[in-house]
Amino acid sequence: MLPSRRGRPARVLAALALLLATAAAAGTLAACGDTGGLRAAGSTPPARNPAKLWPGLTPASSPAYDIGEVEHAVVEGVAVPGGDIRGVDPVAAVRAEIAAHPEDYAGAKAPYRETSRRMADCGPEGAGDAEGRCPVLRPYYRDLTGDGRPEMTLGFRLLPEKLTAVRVYTVEKDRLVRVMSYQDAVSAVELAGRTVIVRSPSEVAGYEYRLRWTWDPDQRAMLLTSDEMLRTDDGGRHTKRPSASPSPSPSAPASASPPASAR
Repeated sequence: MLPSRRGRPARVLAALALLLATAAAAGTLAACGDTGGLRAAGSTPPARNPAKLWPGLTPASSPAYDIGEVEHAVVEGVAVPGGDIRGVDPVAAVRAEIAAHPEDYAGAKAPYRETSRRMADCGPEGAGDAEGRCPVLRPYYRDLTGDGRPEMTLGFRLLPEKLTAVRVYTVEKDRLVRVMSYQDAVSAVELAGRTVIVRSPSEVAGYEYRLRWTWDPDQRAMLLTSDEMLRTDDGGRHTKRPSASPSPSPSAPASASPPASAR
């Protein structure tokens, strides 16, 4: 350690140190200014309130179309062993829906008659993959209501129409309850938090429809909270979108159903 210089007041040394630090900081700022300082981004357009059109228009008191915004229905005749939705037979849930709506599934002129016929191809192993004969797709499980227990997201093909039905079920008092019901020409289905995202092709090239269904504790159902037409990342395909129709009447990764032998 170098010996300190005696006879020089400490405040003088402090003052010199402060001057040196100030000079160094000034040099640094000057250098930054030399390489590019703040620049104006141009004028900002003024914020404007939305313009209200037709102020004399009589407000609507009821919706023109019922798209099934709220779906909360007990599924009769389907057991929930031990109150655990993982023990529910997904094929039995679809069969219960078919039995409840014979006008859609039974008869030579029913729109989804082929689905009813193909239910015989759903063997003891239960739901299968999209390539199989059984129209019921394997279910996925995730807590969508926030109560710490999983819900079952289930899909099945509506044949001969090229549509896919998407359903969400929960358990209330050991009863199976359907809390979401939607069907369309589906490109993909995703689970994000407490939301089910359904993607469908658009008739406009480069765009797709994206619908979000989110759990609402007041309605005790998954509500359609967003219906958008967005650009696709891959440019999309020019595909005619069949008319969407509801059925009559935010986490851990989703898990697929275990094989029947593992239940």
